Amino acid sequence: MSSLSALREGYERFDPRAYLHNNYLPPRADFSSEEFVVPWKLRCLAETFATGEIHGRTLIDVGSGPTIYQLLSACDHFEEIVATDYLAVNREELRRWARGDPGTFDWSPFIQHVCKIEGRGEPWQEKERRLRARLRRILPIDVHRSEPLGAPLRPRADALLSAFCLEAVSPDRAAFARALAHVSSLLRPGGHAVLLGALGESFYLAGAARLPVVPLDEGDVRRALDGAGFVLRQFRSYAMPAALRTGVDDVDGVFFAHAQKPLEE
Repeated sequence: MSSLSALREGYERFDPRAYLHNNYLPPRADFSSEEFVVPWKLRCLAETFATGEIHGRTLIDVGSGPTIYQLLSACDHFEEIVATDYLAVNREELRRWARGDPGTFDWSPFIQHVCKIEGRGEPWQEKERRLRARLRRILPIDVHRSEPLGAPLRPRADALLSAFCLEAVSPDRAAFARALAHVSSLLRPGGHAVLLGALGESFYLAGAARLPVVPLDEGDVRRALDGAGFVLRQFRSYAMPAALRTGVDDVDGVFFAHAQKPLEE
């Protein structure tokens, strides 16, 4: 597996637009059936946040990349969302979307689908407006540092969300587990963590970049959560069908996990 320094060097070639094209257009982002991976992810997020149990002042999205779909159901339950990413190109992509700049990736099909499955009859433009208003900070992060944001966050976040980040930036399972422990320090006792990630993936493409991924199975994820001090509340998995194995990666499936940080004694 690649070293951490080799991973960092590889990410200098990361192309946000190629990544979005590979993963967030059809066939993977086909909303005609929840047998497709993107609708499955959105359903997991919608159902989990619909319980109303995960809420508060601040949610931190760890390793946002150039995407906002993961925040659509969460944004209704927090006053502020803090997006983070290691790469400046991804942070700029998020800023451009938050400003409503022309030429940014069109997330409207995702927003419309989330509004549909949430079933409140809300115009999708209102959810888009609300997410933009609550996406107040977009910060650099390094999950391999004990202080991922460079300094302690005060007060700590009420919830963490992370989608397809930790396994994609870790050279091995031990580094994945350490990164999860590092980001857990951003979360208050009693706070919740919601994770999406890849199962059985060893690489993915993002333009000229062919980036290694540490292949995880369900046991790896469960052990890392336990080692970081979390109590697992929910775990779901999705097997990638043959029709969605498009050559842009070798992913076997996707996991969804909801865990909680215990209250300190």
